[in-house]
Amino acid sequence: MSAKYCSTFLILLALLFALTMPLGAFGQQTAEEFVNSSIGKAIKNDLDGAIADLMTAIQLDPKNDNAYCIRGTVKATKGDLDGAIADLSKAIELKPNDASYYKTRGATRATRGDLDGALADLTKAIELNPKNAVASHIRGKVKWRKGDLDGAIADFTKAVELNPKFFIAYADRGIAKKAKGDLVGSDEDFAQAEKLQGR
Repeated sequence: MSAKYCSTFLILLALLFALTMPLGAFGQQTAEEFVNSSIGKAIKNDLDGAIADLMTAIQLDPKNDNAYCIRGTVKATKGDLDGAIADLSKAIELKPNDASYYKTRGATRATRGDLDGALADLTKAIELNPKNAVASHIRGKVKWRKGDLDGAIADFTKAVELNPKFFIAYADRGIAKKAKGDLVGSDEDFAQAEKLQGR
């Protein structure tokens, strides 16, 4: 092969290699890289920077359910509960069987005061993942706010059965038991919560 053809062949080979390389190799970040960057920014409390990264991630991959969920969580942290619920709803639309998305939207709805919506979301989260102690605990708090102390105690009990070290669930169950007049049960739960906290 002559030097001229060898040179042309190498150029074509380099071009082919370049066309088949991932975009990230040329400095263009992927949606997942922007999602990861957003998490780092959120941890450093750069919430606006996190949202900007997540907007870019969604532009690059409009079906990135994780990006919508994280952006919803960041918006909730900033106090934009309507924006948070919209993003979490989009995440659920894209991945309807993810229990964590329902749990997060349920908690956000509870914060916003939509107790019925929160209850529906948290019940769905528990249906999808019956071992979700956090969803059971949050649902218990929602039931309590709705005046259903027995339902709240049942959910707190489920939470501590699923996670015996869940001291907040013990403390909340203690408060609920005290409100029902079960002072012995209340004292036992408070003592367990303090023990788990290392007091």
